[in-house]
Amino acid sequence: MASSSTLLFLLTFLSLGRGQRSNTDDGRSSCSRCDLQLSCNCSHAGFTRVPMVTGQALRLDLSFNSIAVVTDNDLPGHTQLKALNLHGNRLSTIYPSAFDSLWSLEELDLSENLLTALNHTWFRKLGALQQLNLLNNPYSHLGFPPVFQKLVRLRNLALGGPDLKELRRGDLSGVTQLEDLTVKANNLTRYDSGTLADIWPLGHVTLSLHGPFIKNVTLASAMLSDVSYPETPLTLEDLHLNANESVQPFRESARRRIRDISFRNLSASDESVVNLLVVMDGVPISRLYFEDITLTGEGSWEKASWTDHKGIDEFFIRNIVVLDVFKFTSFLQLKFLLNYPRRVSVINSMVYVMPCPSSQLLVNVQYLDVTDNLLTDLTLAESLCEKNETLKELRVLNISGNVLKSLSKLSRLVSKLTKLTHLDISRNGYTSMPSSCPWPSTLRYINISRAKLTTITPCLPKSLEVLDLSNNDLKGFTLPLPALRELHLSGNKFLKLPDGQLFPNLQTLAMQSNAVNMFNQSDLQSYGRLENLQVGQNKFFCSCDFVNFFQSQLKGGGDLTLTDGEDSYICDSPFSLQGEKVGQVHLTLIMCHRVLFVSVSCGCALFVGIVVSVLLWRFHVFWYLKMTLAWLKAKRSSQHRQRRRNDEGCEPLLSFDAFVSYSERDAGWVENFLVPELEEPCEADSGNPPSPQPLTLCLHKRDFLPGQWIVDNIMSAIERSRRTVFVLSENFVQSDWCRYELDFSHFWLFDAGGDAAILILLEPLSKDDVPKRFCKLRKLMSSTTYLEWPQEEERREEFWRSLRNALRGEDK
Repeated sequence: MASSSTLLFLLTFLSLGRGQRSNTDDGRSSCSRCDLQLSCNCSHAGFTRVPMVTGQALRLDLSFNSIAVVTDNDLPGHTQLKALNLHGNRLSTIYPSAFDSLWSLEELDLSENLLTALNHTWFRKLGALQQLNLLNNPYSHLGFPPVFQKLVRLRNLALGGPDLKELRRGDLSGVTQLEDLTVKANNLTRYDSGTLADIWPLGHVTLSLHGPFIKNVTLASAMLSDVSYPETPLTLEDLHLNANESVQPFRESARRRIRDISFRNLSASDESVVNLLVVMDGVPISRLYFEDITLTGEGSWEKASWTDHKGIDEFFIRNIVVLDVFKFTSFLQLKFLLNYPRRVSVINSMVYVMPCPSSQLLVNVQYLDVTDNLLTDLTLAESLCEKNETLKELRVLNISGNVLKSLSKLSRLVSKLTKLTHLDISRNGYTSMPSSCPWPSTLRYINISRAKLTTITPCLPKSLEVLDLSNNDLKGFTLPLPALRELHLSGNKFLKLPDGQLFPNLQTLAMQSNAVNMFNQSDLQSYGRLENLQVGQNKFFCSCDFVNFFQSQLKGGGDLTLTDGEDSYICDSPFSLQGEKVGQVHLTLIMCHRVLFVSVSCGCALFVGIVVSVLLWRFHVFWYLKMTLAWLKAKRSSQHRQRRRNDEGCEPLLSFDAFVSYSERDAGWVENFLVPELEEPCEADSGNPPSPQPLTLCLHKRDFLPGQWIVDNIMSAIERSRRTVFVLSENFVQSDWCRYELDFSHFWLFDAGGDAAILILLEPLSKDDVPKRFCKLRKLMSSTTYLEWPQEEERREEFWRSLRNALRGEDK
């Protein structure tokens, strides 16, 4: 089983990386744009047929291509597919068995295509389908038998379009309950009462009924009757209400006690609005929602002043256009309506002032949102009744996206709102803060993001628990806020985290997209209660300390959580790590401990150097090197003299019979015994044989030329001598060898061979008594016969005779 799972994983990975193979037989292309979550995004790719993708795909997006046909062979084997999106193609034909293999499919989008008819066989095997979108296809009816009969798990259904003409009883057979139903039926001409009534429970319903509300009020009434329930939010789109007749369908909704109704893309006159309020008289509507409204008339609301709408809790308007704005009267006549809501929103509606008398009508309002309008400091003073009390119950005020500039004036205006807890003044023109500001003591939340602030002053109230200053031009924060729980400073110019001691109760800190290049444990230790941190999307310097801290303290978990995700922490420097995720960086020991590494390396190198030096000294390597260098230099000098003699045509002149090498401490023996015996002739006695011919010896004391390098003297003496005599003794092998040139001779004079050297032992001396560095001498003592100086007088005559024979024996 383990090997099978591994093989399946490898096949899946390869299919994700390279895409499914192309099938050259039918000309189908392949799509390999699949991520690790097995979601394949093949939209906007110009496909004319369903491409081949990995059989392991869970989501397949084929929207906005040019696919016209889905055949039985286009989606084989996709039993794991959860979502299929074919939105915005040219789909006109779907084979009956095209979706049969999609047993696990939960979402199917066929909207914005060219399907002229719906076939129940498409959905017969889609028992797991929960969301189906069939909007804006040119079919005129849903077809028979019922196309949704097998979709027992369907919870979200969108159908219809500009060509839908009929909805007949039984068309939605099989659909028992829905969370969301959308029906685009602007041109519907036939509707069988009860077609939508069988669906229960029914969640949010959206109906587009432009044509029926104008041409067929009975049809519109029947549809509203079937979907109106107290628990079901109802949204109506594309309506044009211009008379009493056009609002009559709402009587069915009023009869069913609807509570939540919304209008989108609505064109209405003040008269039709009055009629609508009359129709809804006494209905416990809690929420009225208007979006994209065009309002005509002069704002005459008196006829509805007697109606009862005490149940309205939320009144929402977005994108309203008043055509005759200069003729439009104030909203004072809507006192019967405005006294009750607790939530009022007028968003993006070109409001530049709300007169104080109108504001005073909002006696119960707790939430006021006037976002994206044209309020200025002057008109806001009028709207908040600078000289009178108003909005006494207000807790949340949102005036973001206006043209306010004075923070000082704003604070004075809201200081009267004694119950205000939340204030949103983001996206305004604030550039500075005064040194102090009056605020209501209840204020807990302030949002001043997306302004132009450069500094922070004690203007901010100490009572704040949430402060949003993101997307300003701030570089520092030094204001203590002891009650603060959340601080949002993203999109500024901070170089480091603020001092946590300023915020002892802070739990959430957001500092994304600043100039922070690193932070460490000491920066976070001052935040005693910090739980959520967002510092991603900064240009991090991935030093060893920062990377180790991030990977061990933050990435590893603990009490602190990176709520913006590890993927937003990217290295910007050094250049070798640029673009890598901080949590995945691997730094070497050398990079992280460079000083320690250099110190240890130098220490090790010094230790090794000392050990090697000791070993070299112990084995006399330095002595050998010194001798080698001296020998090479002397050799070059000798070769130079030899070339000069060759050039002059001269034969080398042998001037000495022997060169004598001895220790200074043995000079007495050489001068008193050796020299007289070999160089001075003796007188012949009567009866004795004649005296031998004297020999010439080269001694360094008397024969070396003064002022010349001693090695050259040695080399010259060697070249001019037939033999070399070594006078060996304890003094020879144990002396300090202060005359290093003589040491050189003792080490190197044997290159000519053992026959050129004569050894004389003044005292008993074995090979082991000679230092190991004299390897040539030790070798010579073991292979060459040497003469021993006899202590007995009667044996010395034989010694001298043997020495003379040795010195002359090599003379050919």
